[in-house]
Amino acid sequence: MDNRPIGFFDSGLGGLTCIPYLMKALPNERIVYFGDTARTPYGSKAIGTIRNFAFEITDFLVSENVKMIVIACNTISATCLSELRERCPELPILGIISPAARKAAVSCANGSRVGIIGTKVTIMSRAYRSKILKFLKSVAEAGQQIFEAPCPILVPLIEEGITRGDIMDLSIRHYLDGFVMKNRLDTLVLGCTHYPLIKENISQLYPGLSIIDPSAEIISSIEDSLSKHESLADGADGADGGHVFYASDLSENFVNMIDRIFEGSGFTVAFKNFDLECAI
Repeated sequence: MDNRPIGFFDSGLGGLTCIPYLMKALPNERIVYFGDTARTPYGSKAIGTIRNFAFEITDFLVSENVKMIVIACNTISATCLSELRERCPELPILGIISPAARKAAVSCANGSRVGIIGTKVTIMSRAYRSKILKFLKSVAEAGQQIFEAPCPILVPLIEEGITRGDIMDLSIRHYLDGFVMKNRLDTLVLGCTHYPLIKENISQLYPGLSIIDPSAEIISSIEDSLSKHESLADGADGADGGHVFYASDLSENFVNMIDRIFEGSGFTVAFKNFDLECAI
């Protein structure tokens, strides 16, 4: 047993979409989360810049004595997961892409036409396509069933709290109307942890689509890794410290999102503003 917290981080508040699934599956686990809200979005930045930001946040979470790090960000998972693992070889570090890619591969194997949406960097990396094809036997045929599209405006809108109404729906339709119709999609991978916050919008606009949510798929990988390392928490000191959520800009949207997640749960939650560039 290991009652140290699990470290999560994302470019902003999107990675928070993983937390309700974790709480339901592993209620004894404690969380230290870092959202880099001051420097979001990452998806349009240079890979070298993304890498430097990821190194800073990883080093910070290590200083918080976490037992595992979950990269709750598709852009970081697509660009520098292996480098982060090399930087911290003693610590399990999980990316969010592989679990969802495995489920998408099952859909491809069953004949589905799979669309992937994400930030520019995630889509340009082709990380999802690469991972999906690794899980498949008939690679040549499956490659013709996978389609990708960047949706760069969605993350800034979500970070601003614009997840409902005409502005968001028009933005979704701008990216997806032609993408879904032209490629005759029946399955859509939400290749950004912000996108589950607009999953309901997408389902209403495209009711025929089956949606794969990486924020949900990552949980089984977390549980498997904790079990493998015999580091599942028993909750004995869970009340001592509770969950801690850091942000490089502790915005109202960030706090409100966490309040919604933990409303009525009885968990102890602390918010902390933290300037990585000044402190590290």
